[in-house]
Amino acid sequence: MTECSILPVDPLGEALHFLRLSGTFYCRSEFSAPWGLALPPMPTYLMLHVVTAGECWLEVDSVQPRLLRPGDLALVPHGQGHKLLSEPGAPAPMLFDLPRESVSERYEILRCGGGGAPATLICGAVQFDDPAAQQLIRLLPKVINIDVWSSPEAEWVQSTLRLIAAEARELRAGGETLITRLADILVIQAIRSWIARDPVAQTGWLGALRDKQIGRAIAMIHRDPARNWTVAGLAAAVGMSRSAFAARFKELVGEPAMHYVVRWQVHAAMSWLKAGNVSISEAASRLGYGSEAAFSRAFKRFLGTAPGAIKRRG
Repeated sequence: MTECSILPVDPLGEALHFLRLSGTFYCRSEFSAPWGLALPPMPTYLMLHVVTAGECWLEVDSVQPRLLRPGDLALVPHGQGHKLLSEPGAPAPMLFDLPRESVSERYEILRCGGGGAPATLICGAVQFDDPAAQQLIRLLPKVINIDVWSSPEAEWVQSTLRLIAAEARELRAGGETLITRLADILVIQAIRSWIARDPVAQTGWLGALRDKQIGRAIAMIHRDPARNWTVAGLAAAVGMSRSAFAARFKELVGEPAMHYVVRWQVHAAMSWLKAGNVSISEAASRLGYGSEAAFSRAFKRFLGTAPGAIKRRG
């Protein structure tokens, strides 16, 4: 059996598999009109808002304001500062200036407003450590807004939202754990829905993942970044000539295959160093570098910082 034949037939699905969330934090927000909330920029986070009751306006710079109603799910993928408002122009104090009730290390309750029409949201901030996930997140638009009532997965998404809303109201034992796990699933579903419906998702790296041969090659690189990949080896594994593979890879992905390989390797190394699993010399050896200095040069060339700085930050 060849290596190509045992690879997954859905490289895009495998890329979604890398969307394993870390640094997750959620908040149940209970508002009464008039109310407003300004969230500060959080560049390394994806921010999530699920409306479980009432409605609110979402305002993100350079994006048309959006009215969110019960069942609407909105993502701000790049951690851009934004506002949630009962109505356009409502005063919006900063999040950290408002009193909050801490339920656990990963869950809190926020209450504010003027006593009018109520609105309840589940808001979250999540991170993705895997380089495949980070590659995907970089391609997302400034805002993703999913109307779950009209989506093909409406029934199970609505059931999930109802369960989140019920747990948010009562917060029984284990409720915050259930809410965070379900919200993680909703983040992935929102990204899947955007990929399925937005023409932008059919081009570039995401489009390349859909290509039968180039997508398989990318999946191979993702799965085994420490392997000594060559253009010839990748081409042979997916049944293409070296020249045809090199040309098609660059056309679809936007960079030469080996440039992509090295960039992927240093991002994988960054994940290893952050996790504290390996030393710099071990990372260099695992990726086939002859010396720690050569590895450090490649690392800094692609990421703009030295591996030692990543290791120290943990």
